[in-house]
Amino acid sequence: MSLQMSYWPAATSTGIRDITFSDLLREGAATVPDRIALVDGVADPADRREWTYRQLLADTESTARALLTHFSPGDRIAVWAPNSADWVILHQAIAMAGMVLVGINPAYRAHELEYILRQSKAAGLFFRESYRGADLSAILDEVRQTLPGLHTVVSGSEWAEFVRTGDPNAQFPAVSPTDAVQLQYTSGTTGFPKGALLHHKGLANEAAFVFERAGRTDPLVCVNAMPMYHIGGGGVTELGTFAAHGTYVILPAFEPATMLEMIETYRGTHSLMVPTMLIALLDHPDRHTRDLSSIHTVMSGAAAVPEALVDRVTHDFDCHFTILFGQSEMHGVISQTRITDTVEDQATTVGQPLPELEVKIVDPFSGEIVPVGEQGEVCCRGYQVMLGYSDMPDETAATIDADGWLRMGDLGVMDSRGFLKITGRLKEMIIRGGLNIYPREIEELLYRHPAVAEVAVLGVPDEKWGEQIGAVVRMKDPDGVPDAAELKSWLRERLAAHKTPALWYFTRSLPMTPSGKIQKFRVQEQIAAGTLTAAPMVDGNAAEQSSADLVS
Repeated sequence: MSLQMSYWPAATSTGIRDITFSDLLREGAATVPDRIALVDGVADPADRREWTYRQLLADTESTARALLTHFSPGDRIAVWAPNSADWVILHQAIAMAGMVLVGINPAYRAHELEYILRQSKAAGLFFRESYRGADLSAILDEVRQTLPGLHTVVSGSEWAEFVRTGDPNAQFPAVSPTDAVQLQYTSGTTGFPKGALLHHKGLANEAAFVFERAGRTDPLVCVNAMPMYHIGGGGVTELGTFAAHGTYVILPAFEPATMLEMIETYRGTHSLMVPTMLIALLDHPDRHTRDLSSIHTVMSGAAAVPEALVDRVTHDFDCHFTILFGQSEMHGVISQTRITDTVEDQATTVGQPLPELEVKIVDPFSGEIVPVGEQGEVCCRGYQVMLGYSDMPDETAATIDADGWLRMGDLGVMDSRGFLKITGRLKEMIIRGGLNIYPREIEELLYRHPAVAEVAVLGVPDEKWGEQIGAVVRMKDPDGVPDAAELKSWLRERLAAHKTPALWYFTRSLPMTPSGKIQKFRVQEQIAAGTLTAAPMVDGNAAEQSSADLVS
């Protein structure tokens, strides 16, 4: 198929299954009852626990009965805790009980916690008493009285007793594949998150398609350190593993040495890691002493994946690589490279759309489909579109049109084969002197500089130009002396003058979302507050550019 316009019709496949989370779990228990389904991958081997599919189904049913004793189908149940096997079991039980899980980052503090509990109308909260030195019980006490709808709270130490309170005669409700199962809060790169309401069918099918394209093995062992409250952990990896009747090894958090040991011990075949995780694994000394020969495919995404990193992962781990692209509002991944794609396609595109999904690139202003090769906004339609934003009808209507197309807010280009390249975020577009400038192009170039570790390009208010282009850079050598003039000169050799940043900022860390995306709005807040200041250029003039730059 050779496309003329940037429209990809829904590609047929083995078919979308009308299935729920519990259907997947029961299939596994019926097909491979004694296969290890779940491993609580804590660092100390003496504390690790394992569940076969038969045992996981039994524990999920017990937990679901306890939930039905205290809550009603349709209730929102929040989980505020780091990864654990109990997290996975609770997730599956909430789904079996016909309820909706609300995952909350355990690093959140009082105002963030209150916002999500209030906005989601959570009836219950399961939480860990402490996390990385923070007293979560005390934080909860700060907001508990402001949340009258939160009628049941269960701490980690009360978990076992809670499960024992279940009525053994409790009847499981009939759950439809299109019933809501997760309230997934967007990662918040541009401000307070919105809750995308997701259903069983969307999560289960999308995850299965991702693992098919990633080269599903039998047996499949997925070692996961992505947060369970994030779509990568509690959606793609968990459901994709169970759809393959595989083994899900869940780590409390990402720690390179533990991840390497788990891959060796459990013969891990697949893992989803953002670029910062991959770099940490590659640079860790244990990589050379661990048997990592079982690795079949590394999946990555959420942030830009530089070509050099793709090459290094496939060479050093002797494995396949696949790049994922999507967003929570689409139940996760919408486009993905195949492990058989060329090196060039792996490095420069996010592959073709997943099966059973329509994708088009439109002019952001007219809404018309653009010819192939032209930039526009990425829009999707199909079973993966969210049910809507929770209690936000105006935001839902602004995102999903009357014909069912969801506007992703991402800018991209489609080629004649249907391969997508993401070029930036519509809201991140910089308008300098009347010209539209897209940060992604500049960032991709700067990532090629041997001294640059991470970079965020953004607009900085300017009286003369409207906006100036600012580059915020974390260097690989934290103790080195960064040279703004050298970086600007290096970039200017590869880029038009009007796209070359005039303002250069250097930092030892960039604020990140849990999924590995740089939170540009927080960087802009730092610049506005003066806590992040531009480096002086050699000539003492970092910001000024001539009017000739506009046409050069």
